Amino acid sequence: MSTARPSAPPSVRDIARTLEEAGHETWAVGGAVRDVLMGRSSGDWDLATSARPRQVRRLFRRTVPIGIEHGTVGVLAKDGTLYEVTTFRRDVETDGRHAVVAFADKIEEDLARRDFTINAIAWHPLREVLFDPFGGIADLEARTLRTVGDPDERFREDHLRILRALRFAGLFGFEIDVATWDALRARVGELRALSAERIRDELLKVLDADPAPARSLELYAASGALEMLYPELWALTSRPGIDDEPPRAVATATSADGGDGGAGRPSAWAVSVAAVEALPRGRPLLRLAALVRALAPKDVAAMLIRLRFSNAQVDETARRAEATPVPRADAAEGAFRRWLSVSGPARLPALARLDLARAKAERRLGLGDDVDAVVASWRRAKAVKASRPPLDVGALELDGRGLIQLGLRPGPHFGRILAALLEWVLDDPSRNRRDLLAERALELAREEAGCG
Repeated sequence: MSTARPSAPPSVRDIARTLEEAGHETWAVGGAVRDVLMGRSSGDWDLATSARPRQVRRLFRRTVPIGIEHGTVGVLAKDGTLYEVTTFRRDVETDGRHAVVAFADKIEEDLARRDFTINAIAWHPLREVLFDPFGGIADLEARTLRTVGDPDERFREDHLRILRALRFAGLFGFEIDVATWDALRARVGELRALSAERIRDELLKVLDADPAPARSLELYAASGALEMLYPELWALTSRPGIDDEPPRAVATATSADGGDGGAGRPSAWAVSVAAVEALPRGRPLLRLAALVRALAPKDVAAMLIRLRFSNAQVDETARRAEATPVPRADAAEGAFRRWLSVSGPARLPALARLDLARAKAERRLGLGDDVDAVVASWRRAKAVKASRPPLDVGALELDGRGLIQLGLRPGPHFGRILAALLEWVLDDPSRNRRDLLAERALELAREEAGCG
């Protein structure tokens, strides 16, 4: 891989020029520099400077105190883009979760505290020179992920770097340096000290931005991070990929290309990872549902709650994961109406994509070839949904007030009667008429009274 030449946006050069003319050394640093050198499109440009936060705020008219205590000021450029400008820093004390930092005067000190060599390259946007004291460019060329300095020390300082290493190696298709990998695996047990939010966010970054997240997910398994942080998912590595087959005692699997789930068969983990790969990036929660779909519903909910997902995210992801597949295309319309009623018609696009991703995964792994059948089922479900059948009790032409008007006394049996009416209408939507529902409701009420 040949590295490209950086070219900072005009706003970045303007900010750097203002700081430099005031006597403050300023460099572009971080992911933007790395990405441009790799020929990738770059998003956020960050600047590191010898100026202290108060000096930065005096030099620019529009600023935001993003993290003053850590030396970061947001500078709003003329084009409306917000750029982070951070004072050079050095670590004073770290405990694996938090770092006490002090301001520094030289870019060398700032780069020395960074995680990986590929992230410790600075670019001067005015002089157009690169500063690469730790060999990051050579590692980019060699497609190698290596820590800055001693790897054990880097992972001891910040345990999150373990997960960042797995994410970067997967995203860029890099090999992890042997010493870095050994240190990473030796300290994987310390991941438990991280907050649930940081663990969750790293997984979501893998599922969100990586077009092919299988490699990062495989590295989670191979490093021990999966077993440590996601025991529910780790259990899938020793389960066969077809749920109706009996589980066998097998070696763990980490490859989405056919991890051995028993007697040479791909594991449930391998199928789940392949299903994730079949879904587009930018849909992290949909990919998450594919990843956890082979789990028991209680395990899905427990894992998501542990990771501090919002109640709405837990509910929606769990519902997607536990939903039954769309009925086969040749099923009766009533089966589709019942499926839509239980799953929720609004979830049809997401659930169909999950079914299709699973079918593609199984075809890729030699477990089946139902892709065309899933597409046919999806089309049939869309057609049934488009006919706008009543799918919940709120769509019935008779409600609780109507039951009272029939002379029935309110009580818990109202819910049972309305649920039974819905089942009756799902069989034949033409029954959703007030007169027919009233007659059927009275029959059900008499049956209820007889049972009582």
